[in-house]
Amino acid sequence: MTQQPFNRPGAIDLSALKRPAAPAPTGAGGAPGGAGGAGASSYAVDVTAENFQSVVEMSMTAPVLIVLFSRSRMPESGRLADDLATLSGEFEGKFVAGLVDVDVAPQIAQAMQVESIPLVVAVIDGRPAPLFQDAIGIDEMRTALTQVMQQLATQGMTGRHQPLGAAPAEDDAAEPQSDPRYAAAEDALARNDLDAAVSEYQKLVTANPADTEAAAGLAMATVLQRTQGVDLDAARAEAEARPDDVDAQTLVADLDLLGGRVEDAFSRLVELVRRSVGKDRDRAREHLLGLFAAVGNDDERVLKGRQSLASALY
Repeated sequence: MTQQPFNRPGAIDLSALKRPAAPAPTGAGGAPGGAGGAGASSYAVDVTAENFQSVVEMSMTAPVLIVLFSRSRMPESGRLADDLATLSGEFEGKFVAGLVDVDVAPQIAQAMQVESIPLVVAVIDGRPAPLFQDAIGIDEMRTALTQVMQQLATQGMTGRHQPLGAAPAEDDAAEPQSDPRYAAAEDALARNDLDAAVSEYQKLVTANPADTEAAAGLAMATVLQRTQGVDLDAARAEAEARPDDVDAQTLVADLDLLGGRVEDAFSRLVELVRRSVGKDRDRAREHLLGLFAAVGNDDERVLKGRQSLASALY
């Protein structure tokens, strides 16, 4: 999978879908072989031409991840859709999975200018950003989505959907739901107080070292803290001029990671480890391990990076 840095291109063109918007969706059908086959997830919905606009409008609260698939033409794309629906339940409202069977709703594929399936697109505030196009496994997708949610949190996007079909509570009907464990850290990220975010994530990790989401959040917040206010061009020029300087090389690796160039970041530090000795080698190795944690230890790129690191060390 090639993960792209999260961005916000133009809004989805709904001109091809002229039907009136339907009432808010209430959940996926769940029948095997049906449009979604999504089981009983409270955060997944079968998307049709009639409710497409309503599903897109849900992205004003929190992300909607739209997966386009065809069980008849590409069975593995149907499995991808089922896995996304399953993960929507695991993420407990951080996103809604919108399941588009292109055989049932070809108009949606046309409106989104889809050239091939499967395709997973994140929609936020009505604007799409492609995430991945391969029929990846559920573990790899879980890792990738964890990274996406962390990136969104750093941009202050911490809202949550309520379960589809559930009536909102009167007192907080307009308030997005958030996991209280991460509220302090997410609030700090939202106001760009990276020192506070690092401190709050560190508290969570200290209290529960097994909290992988907090550990990944701490690693990513630390990367953001190190790169705050850094000029990318100046940093690259410095790294090119000083190829063996640990500080210069690790800074560019951080910037590459945040820019979505994960493999480049890993390769830069692996090569630095390979040609360094003593304390410089230890510093480069430790920094690389921190980037592995930010990406997620189950990510295929991290697994390859660890193999490359072992080769460089031994």
